[in-house]
Amino acid sequence: ISTGGVALGAWFRVVMEASELWVGFVGAGRMAGGLVRGLLQAGKVPASNVLASAPSDKNLDAWRELGCRTTHCNLEVVYRSTLVFLATKPHILPSVLEEIRPAVGSQHIVVSLVAGVTIQTLQRLLPPWTKVLRIMPNLPCVVQAGAMVFSRGSNAGDEEAALLKSLLSSCGLCEEVPESYIDIHTGLSGSGVAYVYLFAEALAEGAVKMGMPGALASRIAAQTLLGAAKMLLETGEHPAKLRGDVCTPGGTTIYALHQLEKGALRATVMDAVEAATNRACDMAKD
Repeated sequence: ISTGGVALGAWFRVVMEASELWVGFVGAGRMAGGLVRGLLQAGKVPASNVLASAPSDKNLDAWRELGCRTTHCNLEVVYRSTLVFLATKPHILPSVLEEIRPAVGSQHIVVSLVAGVTIQTLQRLLPPWTKVLRIMPNLPCVVQAGAMVFSRGSNAGDEEAALLKSLLSSCGLCEEVPESYIDIHTGLSGSGVAYVYLFAEALAEGAVKMGMPGALASRIAAQTLLGAAKMLLETGEHPAKLRGDVCTPGGTTIYALHQLEKGALRATVMDAVEAATNRACDMAKD
């Protein structure tokens, strides 16, 4: 695809309106699958315009069921796509980039989902003109309720950033940030969903201890977390304000919060975010 003398912004609008954006995925694992489901359900890209590659058919069958095209050839993805998502394991990404480098042209936008691989590394291993962006999603992207951040490389401009944000907003919250925030996002949200699952499990087990059936307790715990998160997002209030709204003098909630404070819940969670962030930083150095 060539932009010729047409302004880049106008070119992107034409591409989007004509549904001619060809999207490729090098790697077809769970996170990539979650992103493509969001794109398809929101009508952002037709399934026939999506091509995914993987070494075997293990993950590709699910993509075919969605109506997407599949291949075992990474180069084919690059040749037949304009927007290319890199979704491989970190240890094999360098060899994949070496493989696809000859096919990457000035028309391509390359977006990496790979943890621990910096924009600087991506730009070093790809042609110097490549428009590179890096995103960090989290697991709830698979149900279009994710939290994603992205950063852009030196050749990616406002148009590429706007296109990516428009596409990924169908998978949840999507914010552009400095690259230094990506490792923090990993500790906060990428790993953070596991902290929430642990808390949900503990909530339900507390109810089971008090006599409620496990399945019912798990459903109520999940809905409690969903409702609390929805209030945070929709009211814009500080968590402490909403927490205070639940507490009544001498009531049940303040007695429960006292027990959580005895267990140093806040300090422990802060330590968890710090530990995961530091590990993400270390992975980038490996």
